Order: sequence, then C-alpha cells, then structure tokens
Amino acid sequence: MRIDVVTLFPDLIAHCAAAGVVGRAQERGLLQVVAWNPRDYTSDPYRRVDERPFGGGPGMVMLIDPLRAALAAARAAAAEAAPVIYLSPQGARLNQARVRELAQRPRLILLCGRYEGVDERLLEHEVDEEISIGDYVLSGGELAAAVLIDAIGRLQEGALNDAESAAQDSFSDGLLDCPHYTRPERHELGVVPPVLLSGDHAAIRRWRRKQALGRTWQRRPDLLAGRQLEPEDQKLLLEFQEDTKI
Repeated sequence: MRIDVVTLFPDLIAHCAAAGVVGRAQERGLLQVVAWNPRDYTSDPYRRVDERPFGGGPGMVMLIDPLRAALAAARAAAAEAAPVIYLSPQGARLNQARVRELAQRPRLILLCGRYEGVDERLLEHEVDEEISIGDYVLSGGELAAAVLIDAIGRLQEGALNDAESAAQDSFSDGLLDCPHYTRPERHELGVVPPVLLSGDHAAIRRWRRKQALGRTWQRRPDLLAGRQLEPEDQKLLLEFQEDTKI
C-alpha cells in the first residue's frame, strides 16, 4: 500500500512513519509513505502558501494553487487512482471499521491543513472525503495523518510479528480489549488472575471475552447500545456484572 501526504511538515510525517510497526511495514515493503510539501509548488519567491481570509478575522487560510499542484504531483506519482482525504475536525469520526476499509485500498492521499484551514473551493473540487480523529482541534492535520497511517499500517498483512495481535485489539470486534498481564506472576501491586496460568485455553478465551464485554460495559457503554449480543456473550456480561456488584 502507498500513502501520499500533502503537508507543510514532511519531516514530521517521515519521522512518525519510520517508527515502530509502521517503520517495520515500510522496511518489509508492505507500505510506502511519501510526503509532498506544497511550498515546493509555489510561484512566488517567498514560497507563500497562505493568505488572509476574505471577510476579515484572525488567522490565515491555505491557498488553492500550491495545494492543488502538490495533489496533482502526488496523483501522478503512481499508476493507481487514490481518493484524497482531508484531515479535519469537521469530517466523519474515524473508527476501526473505517480503518479496516481504508487498509484494503492500494493508495490513499492525505491532505493536512494548517492555520485556519484550506480554501473551501479546493475542498469542494479536490477532496473526496474528510476524516476526523476526534472532537478537538489540533494545530494542523499532521498528527491526525500520523494516527491514520499508524492505524492502517499495522493492518497490512505481515506488518505485525503475530498476526493475531490485530484481531485481539480494542475495537477489532466493536469491544474494548481485555486486561493483559506479564511476569512476574506475583508483585506488590497484585497477582496474575489464576485462569491465565491454568493452561486451559478454552477457559482463558472465555475469561478474556468476559473481561472485554465487562470493560466495554463499564467504560464505553455506548459501544453496546443497540448491539444484539449472542446468548453466550449475554451470559458472560451478566456474570461480569454479578462479579462486580458491591
């Protein structure tokens, strides 16, 4: 998979994409992340990419032409067609289901805004969709792009050393993850639940599912709202609720 990023801070994108799982995915040839700086496509000697907004007000707005030229260069860099995604707090909220869909694409182009945003005309004519990583405002789209790249990159086949890791993550099936423990078995902060030491894989799977359901009920009940649980999951959640009664 290839992800092109139009950004005023290409070094930031390159640094984020070189670390951890995403960096390993690039090393293995599973993912390619390429940054494009709109300053390289300006026509004035000052490499200006922004101007004051019409109608007055604070801040600056990113210009159409440098961004449009950078997007055109990104599109032309590879044969596959690619949707353009603008990282914006006004976009649709990103979730794991959407990440899985995007991870199946051969290419994506991400557009990172700065200042007060991007001229609306560019968004109307050059952007296919807008995505938000949450209901808050960042200084620019770069960190949101890095989040999206990380979420997508780790789903590329072969990126994770253990293929089961992604399947067990929070939100992989709409639930939060279960608790995890490692050595030592006993510590001044507590002990490992005995079931995880039992060697009974069926019991361990059941315990983990019960904890995932219970944690979701406790911490993110909105994820269970309107969800029709299977009878076994209903039973496990009821057990968890009974166990946690004071």
